[in-house]
Amino acid sequence: MQKFMTGIQTFAILVIACALCVIASQAANKHGKLPELSSQYHAVALMNGQLFFGRIDSLGDDYTVLRDVFYIQARQKPGTTEVANVLIKRGGEAHAPDRMIINRQQVLLIEPVKQDSQIAKLIAEQNTVH
Repeated sequence: MQKFMTGIQTFAILVIACALCVIASQAANKHGKLPELSSQYHAVALMNGQLFFGRIDSLGDDYTVLRDVFYIQARQKPGTTEVANVLIKRGGEAHAPDRMIINRQQVLLIEPVKQDSQIAKLIAEQNTVH
């Protein structure tokens, strides 16, 4: 019986030690260095499937702030059945948003938009028009 209790105690201590290691690791990652933003614009994919392009103003623990925001919308060309993807700049909506404040738990991924990519070229065109 003594050996059985010693085995349970040893197992319990190991489980507690492993749990503490996991908690310490998560805390270190949460408060660790944030990733470096390497480009002017980034693609931000959300958990609900939406995709936005914009300038990341801040990348914090709880929220990501996105400015100069764009999204892609499929539109049917008039008089045809052909559908074209159009880049739309946010801000023209009724509430005229100047930024998006996104809960980090809803962010699936963030990727840089290369300056010579098609999206970057379309954003540059949109910004010269407005």
